[in-house]
Amino acid sequence: MVKKLLLILFLLISVMAFSQEKTIDKLVTSPNPFVNSTTISFEANQPQEAFFIVKNVLGKTVYNKVIKVKEGRNTIPFQKNDLKSGMYIYAIQTVNKTHSKRFVIK
Repeated sequence: MVKKLLLILFLLISVMAFSQEKTIDKLVTSPNPFVNSTTISFEANQPQEAFFIVKNVLGKTVYNKVIKVKEGRNTIPFQKNDLKSGMYIYAIQTVNKTHSKRFVIK
């Protein structure tokens, strides 16, 4: 009986792990590098709330915003404001996963 329960539990966990699909896809920054502003675009397969986070190369968060993601194509305009020239890591953080890439400010 215990072996059957363990087998069922194992199968359920396996199915859940393989059935998790990406919620964010095609994450792109354009233009990159940029001088004053850029646009981050991505596609989502479901509406949700997420965090848009920008960190410097030392890992310090320099920008953080809650965004409403809609199903389909999404865009986030981003202004340099007082950030210095250099490389930054930006991320879209959902409940299930964090998707990150880099951009460069000239």
